[in-house]
Amino acid sequence: MPQLKPKELREQDADKLRQMLFDLRSELSKLAGGAQRGIVKKDVGNIHRIRKDIARVITVMHEKGVKE
Repeated sequence: MPQLKPKELREQDADKLRQMLFDLRSELSKLAGGAQRGIVKKDVGNIHRIRKDIARVITVMHEKGVKE
């Protein structure tokens, strides 16, 4: 999944943003759990990208006044 752009996020509706946030958090959970167990070594770099994407989505949600 490529990095999310704030401009593209601002064009999304509230339900789509909530779904994206849920998907990103579940993906982060899987990667973080695998990294702790030592299973997923090549995807560890994606953890940083996903955390940044989560922050972008939350920022846009706050700008729009959407509840998490």
